[in-house]
Amino acid sequence: MDKSAAIAVLTAMITPAVLISACGSMILSTSTRLGRVVDRVRDLSDRLEALTEGERRERDILERQSLIFAQLDKLTSRARILQRCMVVFYLSLGAFVATSVAIGVAGFASRSGYNLIPVALGILGACFLFYGSILLIFEARLALSTIHHEMDFIWQRSKKVAPAEVVDQHKPHFVHFRRHGKKF
Repeated sequence: MDKSAAIAVLTAMITPAVLISACGSMILSTSTRLGRVVDRVRDLSDRLEALTEGERRERDILERQSLIFAQLDKLTSRARILQRCMVVFYLSLGAFVATSVAIGVAGFASRSGYNLIPVALGILGACFLFYGSILLIFEARLALSTIHHEMDFIWQRSKKVAPAEVVDQHKPHFVHFRRHGKKF
């Protein structure tokens, strides 16, 4: 192998590093989001426990418990999606590392058939990265619906305790792409 061919092989081996870096960023982001879900579940668990200790009206307790259980359901789904994302991003990372190694091996191999292996591995890694990104879109929508659900609850609760003149001055913000379902 001459010097220019060796440099070309090394350059090609470095190319997947950009995609490896992208996978690392997605893994870090997803891991952080999963941590937030776990923290939120713990917070809701603490709130649920606190509700059973204090003396509150039974209707208030039932409304809050309903909100907490609805959020726990969505948070469970979010956690499962995020865990799946982590696996997919790790698979993507592995495929891109394998691509880099395969480029190096193909550079030393004399058969041209070996050139297809790095391409196939690169495409596989890109497909995993794409699938993980789609999963994150679903998770983000779940996160948004959880926030909307909690904001609806807080808005309804605040309308009950705030003076009428304050309530009349402030209206809930309308989000045009949001489905209007059950309200508290």
